[in-house]
Amino acid sequence: MKRSVFIIFSYLCHNIVEIKDITTMAKRGGKRLSKREVADAIQALFGAHPNETYSLKQVFKALHLDTHPAKMLAVDVLDEMAWDDYLSQTPEKGYRLNLKTQVQEGTFIRKANGKNSFLPDDGGKPIFVSERNSMFAMGGDRVRVALMARRQNHIKEAIVTDILERKRDQAVGILQVEKDFAFLNAEGNTFAQDILIPKKKLKGGKTGQKAVVRITQWPSKESKNLIGEVIDVLGEQGDNTVEMHAILAQYQLPYKYPKKVEDAANKISAEISQEEIDKREDFRDVLTFTIDPKDAKDFDDALSIRLKEEGGRLYEVGVHIADVSHYVTEGSVIDREAEQRATSVYLVDRTIPMLP
Repeated sequence: MKRSVFIIFSYLCHNIVEIKDITTMAKRGGKRLSKREVADAIQALFGAHPNETYSLKQVFKALHLDTHPAKMLAVDVLDEMAWDDYLSQTPEKGYRLNLKTQVQEGTFIRKANGKNSFLPDDGGKPIFVSERNSMFAMGGDRVRVALMARRQNHIKEAIVTDILERKRDQAVGILQVEKDFAFLNAEGNTFAQDILIPKKKLKGGKTGQKAVVRITQWPSKESKNLIGEVIDVLGEQGDNTVEMHAILAQYQLPYKYPKKVEDAANKISAEISQEEIDKREDFRDVLTFTIDPKDAKDFDDALSIRLKEEGGRLYEVGVHIADVSHYVTEGSVIDREAEQRATSVYLVDRTIPMLP
């Protein structure tokens, strides 16, 4: 980054000292200016005034371009500089020096068809990144890119120079086990290639089974392979539960509880002590209806109704919410797991609850 800034600064200083000679030549009506001379004058003008916006007329005036050929040549040069992102155009049809650095940070978006893109942090438009310039970045990775010089009649391109943060280190897919090696055919567009798995890291997985794999080695200049290890064998593809778990794992959603969380849940007593009852208002003698269906796993919402005056028409309707904090104490293993999950996940045929 420092080197880029130094080069730009040196370049601008070099052109500033030339602007006087070029504009003087244009003013005194010498030989017709070449395209290169006009480009040097424009670069020197904007370099000397990096925060100024110039209209076409202001450019003509500043450079003393008073002939039609010189003006038309300047228009062509300005358009080319805007195309190459040296200049940026304003909504008012003005031009200014593009101060946006040629090195940017943002998110890498991987596409199955190879038309990857880079999304700048500042919310700018996506920029194309070819596969050969992706540095093996995965979908969702935070990366640093350098903008490439734009070729004529081509879209803007970027090249990944650094991977700042990996979005994920796990993949879901179908196992293929061969005689000497195994690999995972990952689902979705996150990974550009299959993941090689040492046979001793298969965890019993077999060909055709769906599995969750953790990446242990990322591609590099020395090796372009992704290498991983199986952390969970989901089961045979096509099985409904397996497919549901695969979807959850692919989107990094939990599909089962750690054993320590289940053990903690099983130790919770279903009995309510008299001390706890004494802290509360008792509604057990009031007509109360739960609003969950009969096949629900938890009954945590209810409505009650009772007549407040004998023979009258005044009724009291109560809304009752379960006190989960009685069972899930702050900082407990169940509480920490719920904090990580944040919410229950509702699928077509099941619910993945926040609490066990």
